Order: sequence, then C-alpha cells, then structure tokens
Amino acid sequence: MEIIKITQGNFDSEVKASEKPVLVDFWASWCGPCMMQGPVLDEIAEEYDSIKVGKINVDEEQALAVKFGVMSIPTLMYFKDGQAVNTLVGLRSKEQIVQELGL
Repeated sequence: MEIIKITQGNFDSEVKASEKPVLVDFWASWCGPCMMQGPVLDEIAEEYDSIKVGKINVDEEQALAVKFGVMSIPTLMYFKDGQAVNTLVGLRSKEQIVQELGL
C-alpha cells in the first residue's frame, strides 16, 4: 500500500475514520534520522496490508505536531479506531516497529 501524506485537511478521514489501524510518521526533510526511517516505513507499507502508513511533515503541519505533543522526530504514532495507542520516538528498525505494534 502507498504511504499517505497526512495533513490537517485529511487527518480526520485518513486517520480518525480509518477502518484499518494507521501508523503515522512525524518527520521533516532536514532530519537525518527521518530520512533513514523512510525506507523502513516503505517496506512496512508494502508488506502489511492490515495497516495504513502515513507521514506528517512537522514543518508543514505544525498544528498536528503540537496537538499530539511531538517534541522530537522521527516520532511514530500508531492509531486504532482514531485513537493514538502507541508512540515510538527515534529511529527504529523494521523489526522493532513490527514487534512493538504486534503486526
């Protein structure tokens, strides 16, 4: 599945109203660890049809970063039924993410 660009405008439809759990990556283009996290998330999006994967650029969507208390990036948040149920801060391997989220 393709990674979705999440914005203030589509957050409710893509995350809150999603029938599937959603893994959201809070990132920025200037963040080295974020750039290294990207390919890992691409693999997860491709291999796991049971979830959606989305990205929120914290520079473009500061209100969403503030709303969810994102203090450092990359931050991964896992949403089920529209609610954040798990947060992972910092660069993580695919294995770590899969294990933490129980995929």
